[in-house]
Amino acid sequence: MSQPTERNRLDEESSPYLRQHADNPVNWQPWGEEAFDLAREYDVPVFVSIGYSSCHWCHVMEEESFADEETAALLNESFVPVKVDREERPDVDSTFMTVSQLVTGGGGWPLSAWCTPEGEPFYVGTYFPPESRGNRPSFPGLCRRIADSWTDPEQRAEMERRAEQWTTSARDELESVPDSPGEPPGAGLLDEAAAAAMRSTDTEHGGFGTSGPKFPMPGRVDILLRAAGRTGRGDLLEAATRTLDGMASGGMYDQIGGGFHRYAVDRSWTIPHFEKMLYDNAELPMVYLDGHRLTGDLRYARVAAESLTFLERELRHPDGGFFSTLDARSRAPDGREGSSADEPLEGAFYAWTPAEVDAVLDEPVADLVKARYGIRSGGNFERGTTVPTLATSVDSLAAEHDRSPEAIEELLAEARDALFEAREERPRPARDEKVLASWNGRAISAFAAAGTVLGDAYTDLAVDALEFCRDRLYDAESDRLDRRWIDGDVAGPGYLDDYAFLARGALDTYGATGDLDALAFAVALADGIVEEFYDADDGTIYFTRDVGSGGDVVGSPGSSGDATLFARPQEFADRSTPSSLGVAADTLAVLDGFRTDDRFRSIAEAVVRTHADRIRASPLEHVSLVRAAERVESGGIEVTIAAEEVPRAWREALGERYLPGATVAPRPPTAAGLDGWLDRLGLDEAPPIWKGRDAEDGAPTVYVCEGFTCSPPRTDVDAALSWLDDRA
Repeated sequence: MSQPTERNRLDEESSPYLRQHADNPVNWQPWGEEAFDLAREYDVPVFVSIGYSSCHWCHVMEEESFADEETAALLNESFVPVKVDREERPDVDSTFMTVSQLVTGGGGWPLSAWCTPEGEPFYVGTYFPPESRGNRPSFPGLCRRIADSWTDPEQRAEMERRAEQWTTSARDELESVPDSPGEPPGAGLLDEAAAAAMRSTDTEHGGFGTSGPKFPMPGRVDILLRAAGRTGRGDLLEAATRTLDGMASGGMYDQIGGGFHRYAVDRSWTIPHFEKMLYDNAELPMVYLDGHRLTGDLRYARVAAESLTFLERELRHPDGGFFSTLDARSRAPDGREGSSADEPLEGAFYAWTPAEVDAVLDEPVADLVKARYGIRSGGNFERGTTVPTLATSVDSLAAEHDRSPEAIEELLAEARDALFEAREERPRPARDEKVLASWNGRAISAFAAAGTVLGDAYTDLAVDALEFCRDRLYDAESDRLDRRWIDGDVAGPGYLDDYAFLARGALDTYGATGDLDALAFAVALADGIVEEFYDADDGTIYFTRDVGSGGDVVGSPGSSGDATLFARPQEFADRSTPSSLGVAADTLAVLDGFRTDDRFRSIAEAVVRTHADRIRASPLEHVSLVRAAERVESGGIEVTIAAEEVPRAWREALGERYLPGATVAPRPPTAAGLDGWLDRLGLDEAPPIWKGRDAEDGAPTVYVCEGFTCSPPRTDVDAALSWLDDRA
């Protein structure tokens, strides 16, 4: 028969990941109704390959299979091959990943799925080698068997039955809501989540689980910090700080340039998968800032600052937005033994040999640095290289070299700068230059938080990034947020995580700056969440719009829903990013204070009640929903400041104080000055968080509330915050 697809169409796409595959001999098609129409026309299965630009094993499978002419011919003849960028199409990734997890017990990328022409998968897996290896079948052999089975009526009928069963199970998992709402989870949920975290903590290296790979789980650390701060329990704080210390001292943290790699392949955080993601370097600084505020340990502030500096230096667009990722692979530095100059290698940019250190530094500093970072002959990584870790303490080096710890620190700082400058001359990892609304929302929250703790320069970066996203991804006339911008090209509309994360970033920017426009933008995005993603009948917030309500079809500009997908997902659990459902509910609960009706609060309450049994059954898997449930139950902490400008000393006091999840709400000092703000928000009267909270005698005045109870007005911020201590 003739081939169902005539050519590779990915050269028409803007996604860097799809364009990486535009030269493959495989006739790749982008995800869309047209690809499935071809499958129906030629009566062949669809092969769906899902990945992202910095994914190491995605590159490997491309080089081994998708660049191979014979394998490509097999795919082109027997299937409609479809490539998906999971970062641009998280809805597709979520539905297929759910099938993989239900069927195989795991998942990962590249995600490989064979589907019926109706888009229902009947075979799933991740990476497949070109030849059989262990329990993994060869990719070409698997393709042949599937193609042959499809043409056999009995086997095809079995494949279609399997597809129906799998998609029914995945649909039940993704769209599940109870027949009736449960009781609110109630008080104590945070402590239950912390107790679950303690049961899985690694008491030697930190983190969760006692084997590799180890993933950063900032939400779990946050839960431990919150529970420790509330109860004063030292074991909770120790578990949290052990994790912070383990991640920051290992190779998962870039000891030379700052910032975190994706995850560690081992228990001790030594060897990472080297891609650097925007979201990791937004989520982790926030929890390190809180670790600093709770413990006073300046090391945590330094890690947060260095990670955010990495984002500014290497992932920031000149106009303010943040790009998505740095690849794990690059060409090795010139002269590195055992490495080809043309062969991209994982970690080549970040690893060192003793000779490379010696070429940059003189003795005795070179030996000092090699001892500090564990850079030795034979190394701890591939081809005799070393991924730097904090292998020797400063105190040990001081004793060995008969110098003060302060002198050692100064020498190491100068040497680190020299190593960094030398590393800048190496071939760099590729950068995925798409700007995603969701990930930028998390980065904006991180920079806003850092501005309070570390200084105004970080706040300025939050403001710039928010403006970038608002200008390029948001259409105020239609109240539509798009998901992705890359070099002027926009793709969308956005998903729930785009709306929820960017709304939270805008809200946090308002708290740090008092900028009314940022607050108004947060409210507008929250309205979008309610209008586009909330289902009142189901009492939940879906990840995509409802394609049925407006007649939208796949690819239409008016819907982030996709009629080709077999399910409308919800995002319950925290994974590499927080649950968008949890962040949306929590943000609506916060923004309820800025409304004069109960619309936002009622929806947050509905979500928490709908999923109460799920949250109670597994609080540690649903950290963001736990935080939302706690806010709905307790109201959280609110700090309203009535002033023309928040005094710097007050900002510093708030930056030093550990107030997890607190809402900071600046407002004009007088009721008359507030009128213009109310007009901007479309309000007829002051909302609860501002109402009656004017400045006292013209002086900056602060009101602190917790648990729906408020302090008297204070003109001394320390006195106001001490009210919280008296309640403890």
